[in-house]
Formats: sequence, structure tokens, C-alpha cells
Amino acid sequence: MDANSELKRTPFYDIHVRIGGRMVPFGGWEMPVQYEGIVAEHTAVRTAAGLFDVSHMGEVEVKGKQAFAFVQNLVANNVAKIQNGQCQYTPMCNEKGGIVDDLLVYRHDQEHFMLVINASNIEKDFAWMKAHNPMQAELRNISSETAELALQGPKAQAILQQLTDFSLDEIKYFWFSEFQVANIPMLVSRTGYTGEDGFELYFDPRFAEKAWEALFEVGKGDGLKPAGLGARDSLRLEAGLMLYGNDLDDDTTPLEAPLKWTVDLSKEFVGRRALLEKGPRKKLTGFELLERAVPRHGNKVVVEGREQGVVTSGGFSPTLQKSIGFAYIPPKPQETIGIVVREGKVAKAKCCSTRFYKREK
Repeated sequence: MDANSELKRTPFYDIHVRIGGRMVPFGGWEMPVQYEGIVAEHTAVRTAAGLFDVSHMGEVEVKGKQAFAFVQNLVANNVAKIQNGQCQYTPMCNEKGGIVDDLLVYRHDQEHFMLVINASNIEKDFAWMKAHNPMQAELRNISSETAELALQGPKAQAILQQLTDFSLDEIKYFWFSEFQVANIPMLVSRTGYTGEDGFELYFDPRFAEKAWEALFEVGKGDGLKPAGLGARDSLRLEAGLMLYGNDLDDDTTPLEAPLKWTVDLSKEFVGRRALLEKGPRKKLTGFELLERAVPRHGNKVVVEGREQGVVTSGGFSPTLQKSIGFAYIPPKPQETIGIVVREGKVAKAKCCSTRFYKREK
């Protein structure tokens, strides 16, 4: 059997192949890592617009009279603080305080939510949710019924507005609405994973080709490009956004990652007691290399003369023209650290915020 035959494919797979996407395995899926090239696609998102196929992400629908109670107990953030039509970013913790996944909560109303989870965690997360549902909320994994595109960049709104009569000015950051785009019923949220303004579009997979072609028909004059996983990774790193499996995992708490702002210890949730009882054993820091080298996931980190940390994400920033990354180190403030970029070579790095790039409002 071919090794790739077990990989899942999104409804846009044939389009990716047709337009020259270089397909790679990712989280159990066969996905495009690039088309024209990572730097060109990255730059398009920062200066114009890029379109990402993110249909590999998972979606779980939560309904019923116990829907709110279930979600509130499941996640670390406080779902009571968001209104109908609003989204919220949050970790979902295990009993030891480690992160099972980081996800988006979409609140339709008190009895209807959608949870958007990471592609590699769909089966794990859904099993976890079912095992932590004493209130018997109605859970349904709708991942296979949902196509998703992310339209990102400063020209994203102008492009999308040409395909709908709904005024996109009405959708504020981290809010969503449901209306037709290119005569296709969609849920549209002002969210993304790039640090730019943009939208995520959820719709029936039967309309995949129609939606893709409609967006490029109106967007080509504005410089819209298809963008793959390579640009998605470099963009999210610049914007200080973490990747599950690299920067977050079951053994890392949201207090060790820079996610304290997503944790409300005043309410009950799975993992709360552990977070109250134990302090952080490590902390995630951003860093900029002060020498010519490129840091990579897994590089050892030297702190105060000893190897006592690891790079979780790293690379060269096309926007900032410097090498940047995230690393877990002991929870003591440091000004500089060393990155073991190869055997026998330790590159000096300056510690900084994990947010390297901020777009102009």
C-alpha cells in the first residue's frame, strides 16, 4: 500500500494538485506546503491577500440545554464573557493542567456552540469531550461535513465584499455571522492565524470548487495568492501564535505557555485544581538570533552555561529579515540565551516577547 494512501484529503485536494501545490503529510492529511514559494505566499498575505485551505481542522457541534454548562466546564477561558455571535480562544486542559488542545469557541447561543479544534487532534479531542460530558450535552463531530477556507491579508475584506451583499464592516474581530458568499451559505468569522486581518469561511464541502474559483475570480486583481502550510507557519510564528504539538502539548500548562490571559481560575473547569496547586516549571520565551543562523524545532537551548531548554518553533522571518523563535527555558528572567543550531555551534540570542510582528491598524 502506498504510504500516502492512508492520508486524508480535503475537498480542495484536486485543486491543489491542478495548480501545482506541493503536497506533504501533515497531521494525518495530505496538504499543500507551498505553490509558488513560501516567501512569495508569506509576502502576499502581509501586503495583499492569501487563501488557505484549512478544511483539515476539526469542528464539533454542541447543542442542548446543557451546552453552555458543558463548554464552560471543558475549557479554561470563561465562556460566560462572550455574547451570541462571538468567538473565544481557549485551552482545553487535562486533570494535571496540561493542554489537551487549543481551540476556538463559537457561541451561537446558550444552547448551541461550535468548537474548532486542531487537525491532528480530532479523534483525541472528540473522545475527550465525550468522556467529560456528565451533563449529557449533545455532541456531534461535524468535521467531515465542513469545508473551511481562511482568507487573510489587508485586502481580504475588499475581496470578500465583492461576493456578498452582507456588510463585512458589521463583523468585528473575533465575531461571526451567517450569510451567503457567492450564493453559498456560509458561517463567516473575522478570525485567522496569520497576524493579519481576515476571515475564516465554513461551508458545505460540495461547494468547495465553486467557492475557491469565486474568490480567485474577484481577488486576482488585488494580488490574491493561494498559500500553503509553509507560509502559514512562518506567518503565525511572526505573529506570536503557537502551534499545538510544537509549542503546546499535554505536558505543558497554559501558565507555562504565554496563555495566562486565556485562563479564568475563578470558575470551575477540568484542570483548574492542578493549575492552582503547582507553579510553572518552565516558561515560553521569544528570541531573536544575534548571529547568522536559523533556529529549528528541537534545537537545545543553553541557559547560564548549561543546556536546559528547547526550541519549539523557529525560522527566518521574511517580514523582519531576522531569525526568530520560541523556546521553553527555566522560569527565571533571562536577557540572552544560546541556541545549539548544530553540533558544536551555539548561536547567541536575545530574549524578547513572543509577539514579533504587529500589523498596523
